[in-house]
Amino acid sequence: MPDNTHFYQPKDGHQLEHDPFNSIIAPRPIGWISSKSPNGQVNLAPYSFFNAFNYHPPIIGFSSIGYKDSVKNAADSGEFCWNLVTRSLADMMNQTSVAVGSDVDEFELANIAKGQSKVIDVPHVALSPVVMECKTSQVIQLQSSFGENCQSWLVLGEVVGVHISQMALKDGVYDTAAMQPVMRGGGPGDYFSVSELQKFQLFRPKQG
Repeated sequence: MPDNTHFYQPKDGHQLEHDPFNSIIAPRPIGWISSKSPNGQVNLAPYSFFNAFNYHPPIIGFSSIGYKDSVKNAADSGEFCWNLVTRSLADMMNQTSVAVGSDVDEFELANIAKGQSKVIDVPHVALSPVVMECKTSQVIQLQSSFGENCQSWLVLGEVVGVHISQMALKDGVYDTAAMQPVMRGGGPGDYFSVSELQKFQLFRPKQG
């Protein structure tokens, strides 16, 4: 790297106006997670640390700073749903990020209609064009390189059911850009959306 770079060791602080970590590892898909406690209390919350981790079986996961309701519900009930956030749903998603008690149903708080899942007993966002029903496979407390426990938990789940709007399919192929997915950027309130204008293609080189 050239000498005109800003270097820091996270243990000593970043010496900037805002921690750049979230802005560098960005944009990230949003884990809009619906879950349900064993006693029937429903929860809906967005997580900015979310991604896919395996093809077969398909596994997705989200990480929570703190043992929040979504983590507890996914661990206790063994189920959760991921709901795709589109540009038209961004404001609703943001409303579900408010810190409220465990007894508050964020679907009702944000006036979001519930859809009935087919495999698991957890409602999903009815207006979301893509929903993945998941069975919890692992709940892992993260650790530092020294083996010290972090106050963050990674929840992994096997996808056991997928709902896709017909509007998202073109000739049997899922059209990512058509759904205008929203992704988390850096800073206190930065988001990005995807459109066809940002699309380009690269194909893996053939050996030999």
